[in-house]
Amino acid sequence: MPRRGRADGHSGKAPARRALDGRVTADIRAAFFEELAEVGYGRLSVDSIVRRAGASKAAIYRRWPSKDAMALALVADVAVHGVDVPNTGALRSDLRRFLAVTQDAMRHPLARRIIPAIAAESQRNPQLAALLRDAVERPRRTLLAGLLQRAIVRGELPPDCDIEQALDLMVGPLYWRVLVRGVDLDAGAIERLVVGLLAAMSAMRMTVRMRSTRADPGPDA
Repeated sequence: MPRRGRADGHSGKAPARRALDGRVTADIRAAFFEELAEVGYGRLSVDSIVRRAGASKAAIYRRWPSKDAMALALVADVAVHGVDVPNTGALRSDLRRFLAVTQDAMRHPLARRIIPAIAAESQRNPQLAALLRDAVERPRRTLLAGLLQRAIVRGELPPDCDIEQALDLMVGPLYWRVLVRGVDLDAGAIERLVVGLLAAMSAMRMTVRMRSTRADPGPDA
């Protein structure tokens, strides 16, 4: 009769170990964002995260090789992998949903402090800025560009729509109102913003040429 004790014991421990690892990762993740919101990225340290999470340095370094790697992975998980890109079949309703969901995310107490802190640190730290562009900004913009490209295919935006500027417009007003001014948009304000975005995006065409700034000499010149 085959011996089963060791095999059974080993297989029984594996799910428990995975569950424990998952809880430790969740604790580290929460501690990272709480610490980041409290002290900013420049003063953030692995030691402070360890203390807040009740974990060990080894637990962190088993998951990420450095503070920068941990920050990029955790921020990307929220800002890229967790992004909600609507696909309702119409640009107007896609924009309305995107603005509402994005505003809800920005209104989170941690997000209100973390997003400006990371933006400020990126201005002081070119290496961090480059890493964030590669790991967060570009993948996120690629996802959101799909929303606009679908609108072009449906004929809701011109084929030569300036997608890069349109993407800036989708987030810029929310960033200014919610994170800089601390003012939330109600449903009416979001709808007015949607109307403005539709008009602006339709006018942002790559084939538009800059008009001459020289004064009209007039008929008698």
